[in-house]
Amino acid sequence: MSTYFTDREYGTRPPTIDVIDERLWAGLYSLIQTRIGDGSFGLRFPEQCPDGNGPCGCDEQSFRRVLAAEVPWVEWPLSPSEVPVTPVILDLLEFCAGAVGQPVQGSFHSFFRHYHLSWDRAAGLERFVADVNMLFSRNALAFELTSEGQARRLLPAPLAEAIGWTLFQTGDGETDRLLEAARRRFVSPKPEDRQDSLEKLWDAFERLKTLEPGANKRVQADALLDRVAAPNSAFRQLLAREAVELTTIGNSFRIRHSEVTQEALTSPDQIDYLFMRMFAFVRMVLKGTGRGG
Repeated sequence: MSTYFTDREYGTRPPTIDVIDERLWAGLYSLIQTRIGDGSFGLRFPEQCPDGNGPCGCDEQSFRRVLAAEVPWVEWPLSPSEVPVTPVILDLLEFCAGAVGQPVQGSFHSFFRHYHLSWDRAAGLERFVADVNMLFSRNALAFELTSEGQARRLLPAPLAEAIGWTLFQTGDGETDRLLEAARRRFVSPKPEDRQDSLEKLWDAFERLKTLEPGANKRVQADALLDRVAAPNSAFRQLLAREAVELTTIGNSFRIRHSEVTQEALTSPDQIDYLFMRMFAFVRMVLKGTGRGG
């Protein structure tokens, strides 16, 4: 990806913004319109030469109709000044990535003054992904398109490393499943997936409390923490307080339950904070008890 002077001299801006604003949308709009115009989306939606000599561009009507069915929240024609909500824009970009190819000119058709085309799928996708990701990076957006053209959320580097390399070997299949589901959903660009990741992580936390032998859950939880830090040590007491506080959070906020007495989380930042706090605790327990991490 090419860089600008400010990137080289001052470093790229950290990806902390999770809403696509009007300026960024206008740039993305132009990328899409350019590729409609140059025939890049003809890979999936070819416009046929009237003489039947093969494809010669992008059939915009077919593009629009299938887009309306696959991403029904998109209003057509697109407007550079009317910004769809961010998840819809990400769906639109994935749709475009699935249709794009680099146009390769073949023979020139003099009567209609157009070239007959074929497409280089790999080159077209690579260029489209690079163009989108450069706009994302320059605007500090916390998303990117993967090399396959799928949108994913960017996490702060330390958290991304921890989540990416943590292994779940608790000895309990359901706990491992919950932890893996939490990890996968947390990196989703969809807010509802991140809310669900929080629920899965808290459910895994409750199951972790029961993995050690003991007469009841309290005894089992104490035995678990005794393996992480020396009994009666200051750090062991800190872990006990944190476990109680995390349990209270799970019961007070709308994470695992949905009673009217529980307070809803009102922003993605709140979800991220609680996930990172709980994940740090769970990771320490996993490592301290030889269950991965």
